[in-house]
Amino acid sequence: MNLDRLSLLLEQFRVRAHLFHNGPLCGVTRFAAQPGRAFLHILRRGELTVRHDARDPLPRTLRIERPSLIFYPRPLEHAFHNPPQDGSDFTCATLDFDGGEQHPLARSLPDLIVVPLDDIPGLRQALELLFAETESVRCGHRLLADRLFEIVLLQLLRWLFDHPDRCAIPVGLFRGLSHPPVARALLAIQADPGRNWTVQSLAREAGLSRSAFAAQFKHWVGDTPADYLAQWRLALACQRLGQGQSAKRIAIDLGYANPSALSRLFRQKTGRSIRDWMASRRTD
Repeated sequence: MNLDRLSLLLEQFRVRAHLFHNGPLCGVTRFAAQPGRAFLHILRRGELTVRHDARDPLPRTLRIERPSLIFYPRPLEHAFHNPPQDGSDFTCATLDFDGGEQHPLARSLPDLIVVPLDDIPGLRQALELLFAETESVRCGHRLLADRLFEIVLLQLLRWLFDHPDRCAIPVGLFRGLSHPPVARALLAIQADPGRNWTVQSLAREAGLSRSAFAAQFKHWVGDTPADYLAQWRLALACQRLGQGQSAKRIAIDLGYANPSALSRLFRQKTGRSIRDWMASRRTD
């Protein structure tokens, strides 16, 4: 499918990687859940047992026996159990998603994705560059390693578009972007969120009849087109409010007649006014 399903999305909602570990991990290493923070671990050598809290929606114990990418898109505590000596080798980064758990990608991916390195074509070249930067101290090596981690994430996301069933991708944005007609409508919304979109106009973007489009959109995305458009606008509004833009400016850009209409959407979707939401961000 000749559609760029990532560039505009990640230009609107950035993801920033930060290298924090390179080398062996021995014994038990715990990674705490922090708001808005994801983890991308690369198991370079050895084997690994991962443990999760019994209250979390993941297997309590997971065994990984091949070099793999281990991706937690949302904050979730996890612990790596390695031999007490000569443990496995890792390169690890945190990922900060604009909007935290409200980032459209973070919301649409499963809690954990594990993919063997050899399963992703073209990944090895990026990994070789990443490992070379993490193993020597040169000018800018940490900044370059962070950018290379972001490239690794992009390659993983590309692969997931073509293999959504391999990692149990749930119904949502990512599933919708994996389905060509629905993806065309989603990309149209992303490119022009303030337009007066209707089911009919989105169906034309998808190249489907109105009824076929509505059914397929609901099947793959899990929302009606109107509900998804409102949720997308809300995510953009939250991001722009956090950047200091005025509610009046945001309302105009997103196609609302006045700030009151945006405020009603905000309260309907979040249960809070814009003022209360902004106050909670200042106290977090």
